[in-house]
Amino acid sequence: MIENYIALDLETTGLHPSEDRILEIGAVKVVNGEITDRYETLVNPGMAISHRIQALTGINDAMAATGKDTKTAVTELIDFCGDLPLLGHNILFDYSFVKKNAVNLGLTFEKDGVDTLKIARALLPDLEHKNLPYLCGYYQITQERAHRASDDACAAMELYRRLAAEFPDSPEELFAPRPLICKVKKQGPITPAQKGYLNDLIKYHKINLSVQIDTLTKNEASRIIDKIISGYGRIVR
Repeated sequence: MIENYIALDLETTGLHPSEDRILEIGAVKVVNGEITDRYETLVNPGMAISHRIQALTGINDAMAATGKDTKTAVTELIDFCGDLPLLGHNILFDYSFVKKNAVNLGLTFEKDGVDTLKIARALLPDLEHKNLPYLCGYYQITQERAHRASDDACAAMELYRRLAAEFPDSPEELFAPRPLICKVKKQGPITPAQKGYLNDLIKYHKINLSVQIDTLTKNEASRIIDKIISGYGRIVR
């Protein structure tokens, strides 16, 4: 097993990096097997949080509004990670959200990672479930706030240690970092023309939009405009 890494977990507004946003970041720096630093922050997603996500994470709109903007949070996280590999439970999910935002900000974020979910699947094939809360219960890993980023990052770190200790004869490559592959195309911000037309559509159809227009990318704005036109129709002059 490796001794130097960043244990990372995100809470997000949904499951799709192309449409959903980061809600909370929890990162733990591990050097020589010991925690040396932490980075954790709420992130203001610029959109309403669904009731399902609020129930799952305990993070509501008022809490999220106190968080850092995405640009600041992602930039600080990338600086915090430095050259260390990432570790997490289904780490590609978390990486994909950071990578998307990094690309949009013109930042580089190419990482190797260790996925405790893949390790658990390989070593515990007969276990009923492989999600992090279930595995924490199985190994009696304390998790005071499940589905909160910092707690889940620490839980993944401890799970990694427990799996390595229980299966010392496993192939070394199973516990070693591998390149995280996530291809992302840069998405520019909403254009002035899109912003103007979207505002006109909202006023014309008397729609309450659940996302802040200034936070939209060009692609997101196009999807919302198409959805409004499909559901309500075009503006009739």
